[in-house]
Amino acid sequence: MADRDRNKKVLLELLKMPGNGRCADCQAADPDWASYRLGIFICLNCSGTHRNLPEVSRVKSIRLDFWDDDLVEYMKCIGNNAAKAIYEKDVPIFYYRPKSSDCVVLKEQWIRAKYERREFTGDKSQPQIISNYGSHQGFLWKRGKENSQFLRRKFILSMDDYTLKYYNKEESKGPKAVIFVKDLNALFQPEKIRHNHGLQLTCLKDEHTRNIFVYHEEAKEIVHWYNAIRAVRFSYLKTAFPTATDLELLPWITRNYLKQGYMEKTGPMHREPFKKRWFVLDSQERRLLYFKCPLDATEKGSVFIGSKEHGYDVTNSLPKGARGNKWKCGITVVTPDRKFVFTCENERDLREWIEALNGVITRPMSPQDYTTEANVRRRR
Repeated sequence: MADRDRNKKVLLELLKMPGNGRCADCQAADPDWASYRLGIFICLNCSGTHRNLPEVSRVKSIRLDFWDDDLVEYMKCIGNNAAKAIYEKDVPIFYYRPKSSDCVVLKEQWIRAKYERREFTGDKSQPQIISNYGSHQGFLWKRGKENSQFLRRKFILSMDDYTLKYYNKEESKGPKAVIFVKDLNALFQPEKIRHNHGLQLTCLKDEHTRNIFVYHEEAKEIVHWYNAIRAVRFSYLKTAFPTATDLELLPWITRNYLKQGYMEKTGPMHREPFKKRWFVLDSQERRLLYFKCPLDATEKGSVFIGSKEHGYDVTNSLPKGARGNKWKCGITVVTPDRKFVFTCENERDLREWIEALNGVITRPMSPQDYTTEANVRRRR
């Protein structure tokens, strides 16, 4: 009969081995679960997806479940690093590998792609789903710019001219809009869009940020769209920056926002009434964008966030004379041109915004940042 305590001790020791101390799928620290069919250690959240794949994965709790000797021996023979060499052998450089903080659909489809569809094993006998990422077309549900209604629209992504086009009608001769991949970003926003597969596309239109909110009924398809955009973006960046390495380009393919949420904002004299706005901190572009509401199609304005060496700063204070605000937790963002004054609803939001803003301000500016700064100042 298996020794329960001994086997539990062996499994806990295995967690200390290289690669096993983080979830095999999302890199969450200190995984408490394992797939004894795949021989990997995983976190509680990822174990839920594995539980839905009984033909390829079976899970147990490391600390709570009973483990037979043969299962423990199998875990000793495999482990996360060995499994990664099999199931992640041929992951394309542009393909997004989810982190623990990412949304459910990204993590779930990453797990299914690896173990259920075996997309990255390089096994030619297996039907490979990943093909021709440089050209993709299909239908997405798109939110109207002037109202909240989602309508089915045809989208075409092309690596030939680095564009994403969408059409109001399937038989339309010309597209409703042409978005250049140069200025395109894609990020999952299920809570904002109120759909588990909600994807936010952002681009520049007349030097202003334009938001396009879409979703697809099928999880696999919306994640395919996301990685197709990443593939085309990566190809464009390789052309635009031929001397940059792949690792240098990876963070620029797509990006999530560092921080977003409501704050109140006053005008340049600091005596104007405070107005509630939805703020987004794009740390890569060093811009603090604000919208009337989270689903606005176009920004109302933006603030460039430079570095301390160039006269930028942030303090948790309100200038004298500021009035009319409901929220009392004040933030002042100092720029060479003026001071921007905001208020947060509570101390927790205040601390999070100041920490996020300081994370940008303490980072040196790149040559591209000076161009962004000049564009923001010109528009103001």
